[in-house]
Amino acid sequence: EGDKRKWLAEVSLINPKIVETSEATDVEDEACLSFPDIQGKVRRHKWIKIEALNVLGNPIKKKYTGWTARVFQHEYDHLEGTVFVDRLDDAEDVETVKPILAQLAKTFKEQTGDVGAPELKF
Repeated sequence: EGDKRKWLAEVSLINPKIVETSEATDVEDEACLSFPDIQGKVRRHKWIKIEALNVLGNPIKKKYTGWTARVFQHEYDHLEGTVFVDRLDDAEDVETVKPILAQLAKTFKEQTGDVGAPELKF
């Protein structure tokens, strides 16, 4: 959970898969280190069940709720090639971030010469 005092409670998950989700969802602001100074409202499941392997290769199952479920879904999206801006729930947020993302992509291309900067999904 990110608490330095609870390091023994930390868990490593190998090849995690979300196997069940709540029907209930909520919308909260999210941000990401990949997109500086951008935030927006994202809809997420209130709880999820996951299956994975632990560091010894043994199968494990967990259920996450609340904030931990939201963070897991956010990080799991990265594994699936999705980022939080792809999941923005509010049309106003989408319109706000479009020019910021376009500028980030332009700057990336200028600084790296890489014309393969990701295209925006919206």
